[in-house]
Amino acid sequence: MTATKKLYIKTYGCQMNVYDSERMSEALGGAGYETTDSPDGADMILLNTCHIREKAAEKVYSELGRFKRLKAENPELKIGVAGCVAQAEGEEIMRRQPLVDLVVGPQSYHRLPEMEARTRGGERAIDTDFPEEDKFEKLRSRPKARRGPAAFLTVQEGCDKFCAFCVVPYTRGAEMSRPVDRVMSEARDLVERGVREVTLLGQNVNAYHGQGPTGEYSLARLIRTLSDIDGLERIRFTTSHPNDMTDDLIAAHGECEKLMPYLHLPVQSGSDRILKRMNRSHTAESYLRLIERIRAARPDILISGDFIVGFPEETDADFQATMDLIEAVHYGQAFSFKYSTRPGTPAAERAQVDPDVATDRLHRLQALISRQQRAVQDSMVGREVSVLFEKPGRLPGQMVGKSDHLHAVHVADSNASVGEISRVRIEDSGPNSLAGVIL
Repeated sequence: MTATKKLYIKTYGCQMNVYDSERMSEALGGAGYETTDSPDGADMILLNTCHIREKAAEKVYSELGRFKRLKAENPELKIGVAGCVAQAEGEEIMRRQPLVDLVVGPQSYHRLPEMEARTRGGERAIDTDFPEEDKFEKLRSRPKARRGPAAFLTVQEGCDKFCAFCVVPYTRGAEMSRPVDRVMSEARDLVERGVREVTLLGQNVNAYHGQGPTGEYSLARLIRTLSDIDGLERIRFTTSHPNDMTDDLIAAHGECEKLMPYLHLPVQSGSDRILKRMNRSHTAESYLRLIERIRAARPDILISGDFIVGFPEETDADFQATMDLIEAVHYGQAFSFKYSTRPGTPAAERAQVDPDVATDRLHRLQALISRQQRAVQDSMVGREVSVLFEKPGRLPGQMVGKSDHLHAVHVADSNASVGEISRVRIEDSGPNSLAGVIL
């Protein structure tokens, strides 16, 4: 009987990397691996990396350095780098870090079992191709073990937008949508295993255009089709581009009961001059009019966004335009970052904003966003919300879950179970969560 090997995966970055890590774990499960929560004692370590933030590659090398001791203690330990840094830095990783046994890009991880076999034979393996075969179809089926009540489901990958600050088109490739039947099959499988909520993932998920039984499906049509699955109670999607927010998708927010009232719609800047320099292909005004249309379709929707401050050549007036847009939209949640150069992107070659100025702007923007987020949370007190309970809380009898607006909610002295959806009256708003009672 072959002994089970232990696999440790550390995941960086977005939800798509979380999904990819799950699939890599499943792929290697066929090669006799089971996951472990610690690198100590592992037979294989995989770093699933993200290339969005500054010095991402250097952070990977720093992390790899921590594993030298483990490699010395166990020469049979295999170490791999996956994800977007692997795609961008593949040969360089192999050259700079001899302890790395394999490097695999985000479009090739279905080949991990054969790569692992090659490393067991003494080879070093690298695969950063954009293969023609569908990696999702090549992966072994998800095991039928029970899952938590919420899951990610990738439906679209890649990006054709070529924003001036972003490496995704280079690391993830061109936009590709999974066929409808394969998405539906995976969704049904998840529901059979206990999932009640799925978040549809894509770099530009609302650019989805998968082939279905009666032609091409938009994201809205896919959502409506998924809504027919018995047992699937909630649907979300992320991340979207304003230019792909179509009429049918806006209408779906008002018409599809299972589509949750939460939308992450990054704008990045409120300055038309900076948006043009970013190659975003929309204006602040067109974004604001889009928000108006979405809220007309679903008045209670919570809007989330992304912002980059200190983009090359950003002036005080440009930054103020961003602050004005935030005031106009009133976000329920947002993610904000100080611009960091990504080698090979157009913006990296432009005049950079003074780092201290950028830091000051980031702090001011985050303070405004925090006030808005807290105001939205406080406004929930006294309201009834639907909560999907995901896990027990820290206190006896406490349960924690997510509201339809994606707020964390906890209830005390509850008889609720994981996977249950209950109506909850919100009674208190804390810094990062809401508290309520089940009705």
